[in-house]
Amino acid sequence: MKLATLKNASRDGALVLVSRDLRQYLPVPAIAATLQAALDNWDAIAPQLELAYASLNVGQAPGAQPFDQALCHSPLPRAYQWADGSAYINHVELVRKARNAEVPASFYTDPLMYQGGSDSFIGPRDPVFALSEEWGIDLEAEVAVIIGDVAMGASVADAAQAIRLVMLVNDVSLRNLIPGELAKGFGFFQSKAASAFSPVAVTPDELGGDWRDTKLHLPLLVQLNGQPFGKPNAGEDMTFNFAQLVAHAAKTRELAAGTIIGSGTVSNKQGNLFGSSIGNGGVGYCCLAEVRMYETIESGAPQTAYLKFGDRVRIEMVDAGGASIFGAIDQAVTRYREKA
Repeated sequence: MKLATLKNASRDGALVLVSRDLRQYLPVPAIAATLQAALDNWDAIAPQLELAYASLNVGQAPGAQPFDQALCHSPLPRAYQWADGSAYINHVELVRKARNAEVPASFYTDPLMYQGGSDSFIGPRDPVFALSEEWGIDLEAEVAVIIGDVAMGASVADAAQAIRLVMLVNDVSLRNLIPGELAKGFGFFQSKAASAFSPVAVTPDELGGDWRDTKLHLPLLVQLNGQPFGKPNAGEDMTFNFAQLVAHAAKTRELAAGTIIGSGTVSNKQGNLFGSSIGNGGVGYCCLAEVRMYETIESGAPQTAYLKFGDRVRIEMVDAGGASIFGAIDQAVTRYREKA
């Protein structure tokens, strides 16, 4: 199934089904008003949604309408919990190498994870707001899953069974605020801005063979100001899969249905540092910090600037036939002004 949340007067929007080709949507208020309501009673609700989804895809769903991604909120406009991992150790290795530091051995066996703000996500076509460019505004293109209820101490196998939906995310970071926060020894807060998720979230079965070992084995396509910036494969170099990340999050607590778990910045190992960009034959990047790390390693100092007001970021994933799976996150970086 493909599911989306349309913006309306409420904070949580309206749940709709979206056709496989992203051309039509179907309101389903009689089944579930919101995505969270569906997740809260998934075993009973999902079969009803599947029947309506089948009708939508064969053109036999009364009430179907043209789908416009610009009308979407993030699939969950707010969530009970948003925990983001750092499953691509290549990304961590680069950060450490740029400052001549070793990666602790535990990082290869015990996932990194932080708990982000989840009270107000932004829509996939909403601006990335900030008060100052001096904060070091950066994109982070990732894959994320939404889960059902998970027991404390759940096994990796049980965690895999709890994965309900897959989507993309732009986990915006304010890089120049991070060092000061981490120096306090208490983690991220001000340095992590509101995240945006793809217009559409999909059930794992919709991904076919591209979803295996609870990893999504497709390139994540990133554009910056209309130019190709990254296309790393999200299934490669992922040290911890999503089942492992979910089990890690559940080690000491129960996880409620609607919890979102992120992969961290998708990052592939590049055989040649000088060939890392798409222009030089590499797979590029999913964040500007990684470009700056390579530049620091290669020449001693970063040369690429962080995002400026007016810059535009696009994040998408397509299937083997070139069709968009989740729709696109497409955001302009904008100076924040308080709402009237």
